[in-house]
This record gives sequence, C-alpha cells and structure tokens, in this order.
Amino acid sequence: MDINLEILMQISSYFSKIAHTPGRLRVRVDPKIKDLSQSINLGELDSVIAKINGIKNVKFNKIIGSVTIEYDNEIFPKILWDDLLEGQNLDQISVKINNIAKEVYCA
Repeated sequence: MDINLEILMQISSYFSKIAHTPGRLRVRVDPKIKDLSQSINLGELDSVIAKINGIKNVKFNKIIGSVTIEYDNEIFPKILWDDLLEGQNLDQISVKINNIAKEVYCA
C-alpha cells in the first residue's frame, strides 16, 4: 500500500496536534475517521506505518481518541509532521514516506 497524496490529505484532516517535541508527536483523532474505513483499509495503514524506518513506536489510546508517535527526528524532522498536520507539502511528504517504506521492503 502506497501512502499517496490523496490518502495523506484525507487522514491528516482528522488529526489535531495536542503536543509535539522533536521525536514525539501526540495528536487528537476525530472519531469521524471511521468514515474512511469505506475507502481506506485503516488496519492495513497501521501495519504500513509500523514498518516505516524512522517510526519507533505508535501508541493508540482509543478511550480518549489520541495517537502518540515516537519517531527518529533525523529521518522525519519536526517540520515534516507540522506540515502534515497543517496539510502543507503533502506531495513531498508522500514521496519521502514511500521512499523510506520501499527501503524497508527491499531490505
């Protein structure tokens, strides 16, 4: 599954930043994200994210509707995440994520 521009646009619109320091991002997830399950396999998305080099840990808190992502700031700088949450430079983010994911699949 490639993380394309359309998927990034759809998913990022459901997130709002709670806290962010380099290497750790916590976001609130709008419960309406479940509506995406008709067009995007959210379970498959979880497994793709888990395989991306530079993502150290993803922790879902379904009770309060948040996600905490621990990441390597050298691979995914803080500005990249900020852009993602603001819906900016999504085409560049998509290319970067897919290039890193391909490195994992080829290894």
